[in-house]
Amino acid sequence: MSIPAHQKPSPTLKKRCAVTEPAATTKIVSAVDIAIIGAGPVGMTLALALAGGPHRVLLIDSRPHGAWAGDPRALALSYGTRQLLERLNAWDSAAGTPIHDIHISQCGGFGRTVIDRSEQGIPALGYVMRYRDLAAALDARIGSAQLRDDCQIDRLTTCREGATLTVCRKGVTERIDARLIVHAEGTPANDTAVDVRDYGQHAVVAEVRPAPGHNHRAWERFTPDGPLALLPLGQDYSIVFTVPPEKAARLLRLDDAAFLGALRSQFGNRLDFVATGPRASFPLALRVRRQLAAERQAWIGNCAQTLHPVSGQGFNLGLRDAWELAEALLADNNGDAGTPPVLANYARGRRLDRAGSMAFTDGIVRLFSNDLPPLRCARGLGLLALDLYPPLRHFVAKRMIWGARAWP
Repeated sequence: MSIPAHQKPSPTLKKRCAVTEPAATTKIVSAVDIAIIGAGPVGMTLALALAGGPHRVLLIDSRPHGAWAGDPRALALSYGTRQLLERLNAWDSAAGTPIHDIHISQCGGFGRTVIDRSEQGIPALGYVMRYRDLAAALDARIGSAQLRDDCQIDRLTTCREGATLTVCRKGVTERIDARLIVHAEGTPANDTAVDVRDYGQHAVVAEVRPAPGHNHRAWERFTPDGPLALLPLGQDYSIVFTVPPEKAARLLRLDDAAFLGALRSQFGNRLDFVATGPRASFPLALRVRRQLAAERQAWIGNCAQTLHPVSGQGFNLGLRDAWELAEALLADNNGDAGTPPVLANYARGRRLDRAGSMAFTDGIVRLFSNDLPPLRCARGLGLLALDLYPPLRHFVAKRMIWGARAWP
């Protein structure tokens, strides 16, 4: 999948897209079938899923190569995501902390349930892994000729036959002609093609040391402020503490002892917490791109949708976007990546999984992020039903592990 560096532009594409002739310092790459904007885990997953196929693929990233090496964020990866990454030979078993069971309850109300790996017949429900470790495992499989790092995109144009990117890298302007542009690097805040629903919540994230140890159990605790998730990571818990914005600001200002006290008050007395690391917060919103495909363009990952972190669905959904786009492209026999039928197949294939995952997470947030007595009672009955009726519990577990599309 290496990319020739100095090929002449396609005459047809050059003519019909009315591409401006490059300056003397411009390099021309014309034999690229697919240009992926964003060399994060989702973009790299797409590149690896296309490896060995007929398409010549180029990753374009705004960051220097390896910028993710210092990223300490924790990711919740489902067992289905492990299966996907294993297919790509990009699963680092030593870097992930397995989740054996998930305890789900609500603060101030009855009802609880436990989803266990043994009931699902799998070695783990999911894994918690640092962003940098996942990126490193994927990057190790990417050839250097497939990457243009530290690039600033100056212009993107499309036409029926293809697309053209103009990028600036280390003072040199480069024109890249492609048959398909895939967006995998997030969505601008002012993108009018994206619908936004602000949840009025912030997620406070930190790592805390439990006492006793976590024993590979994750917790999802629903509070009037919003969900509180504890995910095992090494010897600690990576926590996602969902609260209103003003409360998030107060939690960030607290000293460590006071923060741990606030955490105990929301979580209950099943565990104690004896130490905490640095804290950060970010606003939560549902961001949904109305169309996953346009003329010679497709969107995957956070470019396609950003979900509430409850139940850890968003990142796994983005990796499934990459996998299914690769499937749609590899299934096409005409050799021209990004034709309308191919992109329509991709968008149609993602409809159920996307809608199901968004409805699942959005519904949980709306149902559980309040303290109304009738809803508290309904939540308790729902959790009790999950605990007493295994088929319902199995359905929820499958949705969390594989999404609305059961694969592989």
